[in-house]
Amino acid sequence: MATKCENCALRRRDIFDAMSAEEVKFMQRFKVGELVVDAGTPILMEGSNSPQLFTALHGMGLRYKLLANGKRQVVSMIFPGDFIGLQAGIMGEMGHSVEATTKMTLCVFDRTEFWSFFKERPDRAFSLTWLAAVEEHFMGDALASVGQRTALEAIAWALTRIFIRADSLGMVNNGAMKMPYIQQDLADALGLSLVHTNKTLSTLRARQLANWSDGTLRISNLDSLAEVAMIDDLTAAKRPIM
Repeated sequence: MATKCENCALRRRDIFDAMSAEEVKFMQRFKVGELVVDAGTPILMEGSNSPQLFTALHGMGLRYKLLANGKRQVVSMIFPGDFIGLQAGIMGEMGHSVEATTKMTLCVFDRTEFWSFFKERPDRAFSLTWLAAVEEHFMGDALASVGQRTALEAIAWALTRIFIRADSLGMVNNGAMKMPYIQQDLADALGLSLVHTNKTLSTLRARQLANWSDGTLRISNLDSLAEVAMIDDLTAAKRPIM
């Protein structure tokens, strides 16, 4: 049975902005159901014109672009609460692909109702604009990591950001979180070879900054890892949920 918006457990997380009763009712009208997909399932494909938009309710995924030569650029990692398909909603087609990394439950929204946000609920429309701005900000930081941070700094940056986001969602226990990704995902996100990524992770482990093994990421001193990553703010910014 689909989760009603008023009963959504994600809304109780401090990371998400509070929604008024009217906003919740509006989102419930916009939601048409839920979709459960297994790990490895494509959710949206680059160039596609999906009639649906999604919010990740449970599970994690990847956004990525494929080049003609088969090489892959990971754009970002998807966490519970992320809105998926905004590009198609605005531009008519996806500029990247989205794939489930774990089993995922997705809230499904009808894209034909998309413009009702702007006509009927300007507060919800602003939330969409805010999400787009956050994505732009993240892309700028990620590009700085690819272009200007060393491999050690870039991987420290990525692990710190992942850990902070996971912690805000209650996914960290005793300094550890389940890490469903593989080293190739991290390499493809940062423009590194798999060998370089593996060696750099070994360096972080030897310096007791981060240990990613057996599907678990352990960070005992986040401040020290963030210092290597040149990250000053370790708080997760509050964000709207759709």
